[in-house]
Amino acid sequence: MSGSSGFTSFVALIAILMGAAVYGIKHRDDVAKIAAIAIDHTVQPGHAADADENARPAKRPSSYGDLEIAADDSGHFQTEAEINGSRVDVLVDTGATLVALTYDDAQRAGVYLSPSDFTHEVRTANGVAKVAPVDLGSVTIGDITVRNVRGAVTEPGKLHKTLLGMSFLSRLSRVEMRDQALVLHE
Repeated sequence: MSGSSGFTSFVALIAILMGAAVYGIKHRDDVAKIAAIAIDHTVQPGHAADADENARPAKRPSSYGDLEIAADDSGHFQTEAEINGSRVDVLVDTGATLVALTYDDAQRAGVYLSPSDFTHEVRTANGVAKVAPVDLGSVTIGDITVRNVRGAVTEPGKLHKTLLGMSFLSRLSRVEMRDQALVLHE
């Protein structure tokens, strides 16, 4: 597969994912301000936070097929998801191309990898990291389920929070910002 355009595209996507995550972590306040100004009534990019206690269950608004995720105290959208049927705390991140799982969350979701599965190298602000491309059977938040979602698993210790990226969000009919909440439309 080495040298193919698919491989090159995948590596480029992972590099963007990791770069956005690292930049977001280091500059989360600046990115949040820019996003709030630049994107009117749409999604504000999320940024990684270390505390899992910020994850909140998503709430179903009055309209069927809509799901609301309230911003936490730092303005990030963290919630609980089910990945392959297992509960995982996630950070909704429109800057992430894929659903990027921590190594531990991948194991909780039944995705077991060996060192030889980490075949793709990505360059991040913190250096080179290896990831393993995966296909997730299902990703569910509230009553919204998306099947066959592209993802990547990072090497142990390289990512501190699973990111719910665009390989999930782009499969929804709409994602919008409303009154300090992220609203997902099935």
